[in-house]
Amino acid sequence: MNIFFDMDYTLIGLTGTLRPLVIETFEQLIDDGHTLYIWSGLGNRSSEVEKLGLSEYIAGVSSKPIDDFEELVKKKFNEGEIDVYPDFVVDDHEEIVSALGGGLIKAFFAGDNYDREMEHMYNIISIYDETGSSDDHAFRPRPLGLYKD
Repeated sequence: MNIFFDMDYTLIGLTGTLRPLVIETFEQLIDDGHTLYIWSGLGNRSSEVEKLGLSEYIAGVSSKPIDDFEELVKKKFNEGEIDVYPDFVVDDHEEIVSALGGGLIKAFFAGDNYDREMEHMYNIISIYDETGSSDDHAFRPRPLGLYKD
């Protein structure tokens, strides 16, 4: 699957610190055959992705739509800003996860070394990849007909 991760409060906290288990989760997802992308409502964050040591895991970095999600994802695809459609979105904002399908992660602010949300997302992704669904409360199904013209 093509998995798109949000940046702020999903992968990093207020101070720019990386959420626990990001690297380990990315490694597992790649080992499982998934392709990972990072996008942000604040624009392309390639320099931060590089500083955080995430570049080797990521196939692309882009800006994220903050409203009208399906139409703006289509536009980004058609204009070449992204080269694939998201199959699964991981974000701390309900609206985009519900609109595109994926996992709603609890916001990460800083300093919680006991945070296990990335592990939680890995479990949801694995079950979804295997079965096409999940009973987890943080899972939002991909809407039928998404990205169809």
